[in-house]
Amino acid sequence: MLDELVIKDYALIDRLSVHFDDGLNIITGETGAGKSIIVGALSFLLGDKADIEVIRTGCEEASVSGIVSINSKNDDVAAWLTEKEITPDEGRIIIRRNIKKNGRGSIYIQDVPVTRADLQEFTSFLFDIHGQHEHQSLLKKENHRRYLDRFAGIEDQVQAFTGVFMELSEKRKELEKSIETEKQRKEKQELLSFAIEEISKVNPKPGETEELELEAKKLAEYEKLSSHINGAADLLSHSDLSAIPLLRKAKTSLEAAAAIDSSLSSLSQRFSDLYYELEDTADQLDNYRNSLRFDENRLESIEERLALMFKLRKKYGATEADVLSYKEQAINELEKLSKLDEDRAALKEAITALEQEITRKAADLSLQRQKAATILAERITKILSTLGMPKAQFVIQVQPKGMNGNAKIIGPYGADDVEFLISANLGEPVKELSKIASGGELSRVMLAIKTVLANTDTVETLVFDEIDTGIGGEVALSVGEHLSQVGKNKQIFCITHLATIAVRAHNHLKVEKKVEGERTVTTLRILSKEERREEIARMLAGDAAANAALAHADELLAKYSQLASNSQGRN
Repeated sequence: MLDELVIKDYALIDRLSVHFDDGLNIITGETGAGKSIIVGALSFLLGDKADIEVIRTGCEEASVSGIVSINSKNDDVAAWLTEKEITPDEGRIIIRRNIKKNGRGSIYIQDVPVTRADLQEFTSFLFDIHGQHEHQSLLKKENHRRYLDRFAGIEDQVQAFTGVFMELSEKRKELEKSIETEKQRKEKQELLSFAIEEISKVNPKPGETEELELEAKKLAEYEKLSSHINGAADLLSHSDLSAIPLLRKAKTSLEAAAAIDSSLSSLSQRFSDLYYELEDTADQLDNYRNSLRFDENRLESIEERLALMFKLRKKYGATEADVLSYKEQAINELEKLSKLDEDRAALKEAITALEQEITRKAADLSLQRQKAATILAERITKILSTLGMPKAQFVIQVQPKGMNGNAKIIGPYGADDVEFLISANLGEPVKELSKIASGGELSRVMLAIKTVLANTDTVETLVFDEIDTGIGGEVALSVGEHLSQVGKNKQIFCITHLATIAVRAHNHLKVEKKVEGERTVTTLRILSKEERREEIARMLAGDAAANAALAHADELLAKYSQLASNSQGRN
């Protein structure tokens, strides 16, 4: 429901802020006052294409924003908001849109920027504007099946059907994936087997290449390594002039000095520690020198092993760990291929069972839709006869999607294509709702549909712009009655020139054009009880002060406004 509308620098509107209630909101005003501007601004907010011509003269941009209450039962809205990660604030959403003189604009739902396509999709769950086609959800054929299902009370069944259909689709995809030609399967098995055998023969170990490369380098440069190690060992401990014998003498001398002067004890101890550390290093160096061996056969063996490892890594992964991982994956895939026939048989059996279930459930849905379509069409036709279309025939066409060989084509919602059709006049063939030429006729068709679907249609706000075109008398009274009835469950905005419709209002607003300073501005305000009386009188006779017109207005308000007041047990 639209709680508040704020329009700034749009066409003749300087700044306008209006709070709305639920029920039937009637908007009236003199011809040319700017009623179409209000509808245009609302359409702009809901996602219509924008033109810089709507920017008020002398201004840099036009902006429209609205506060919308969200019905917690509207699953489409909840799912859309969840997908976009947009959170309502205490059940309300703020929509903001502007357009600048350079043609650029911005759109926000809450504080999240969205595209115009996103805005149109979101607001289509909340609003229908009748008098133009942009936001009329009932003109979109894809919605007809959903409306019929809601009327028939089978939405839960359809949702369950969709779940089974998706399961069937997944299993069919799985089967298609598994059905490779026998030759392809064997070739894949051979490749996998070869890879497993090749890796197993080499049996690489994680980090092995690095270890082998270090050993190979040591063997390849054995002479240099041996020379350096021997030189270091000799300088440390294998001659009288080596470091360790000399340091040993220094150690003995320092210890003797410390025995005379105790202040040298700490220094002597530090020197002793260094000496023993160096002596240990020399021992380890000797051990390393004694272990050095040159083995030409070992070098050749390492090089051969490295070549095998390089070949594996080139084919199966950058490291030994990758190669081993590839082997595990190959083993698993080979096992799957080995039991593919068994799995495929079970999959075919499951698909057959699901196909039988889908066919049975689709037939049941079709039967329920056919029955509901007849009842819904009769009700809508009956209402149309009271809305100035006595010869109209409303038809809900439920047809098979088609055949695929001997089998019916079945989609995620069943086997049916549902479409609303109408013949507006006797002798004319039925045709699509969008082909109705008259905006007034189209609005009345929509009113009839909304009257029947009031409790099942999740769109909460309806705007009727041309509903009174070409009607009067009893038809206008009937239109007013139906608007009032639908207003029990919906929020309605209706722009009208007919007093017999306006008196049904739960809330009456007036559009006026005024001159302020040197500028013309359009305003919209809620009328007081007395102002409403005068406005009804003006609509009846063109003179808001004429006694006869006022008396007639009082009579209509007493008769029909009381009906409206009795209808205010609305949501």
